[in-house]
Amino acid sequence: MISPILRTRLVFSATLVVLAAALAGCETTGAAPQAAKPPEPPMTHARAATQCWMATEKGHADADLDKRADVVNKCIEEKMKTAGALPKR
Repeated sequence: MISPILRTRLVFSATLVVLAAALAGCETTGAAPQAAKPPEPPMTHARAATQCWMATEKGHADADLDKRADVVNKCIEEKMKTAGALPKR
């Protein structure tokens, strides 16, 4: 016959082993799940103009308006060329 103290220790040890095995199955690599990035909307002339004007505000804020407009027009042309070169999905 097993003594009550030994029985308690065996039950506790068995429970501990079962819980440890359950937790080991939950092990992760530490990387957080990443949400899927929504697709970007297609490039339109208005969207290109907005992006280019915002970039000009940061980079050429001290230039006069005519020079900034020239920079923006070149930027828009480049964005529209790049958008046209992308394969259609």
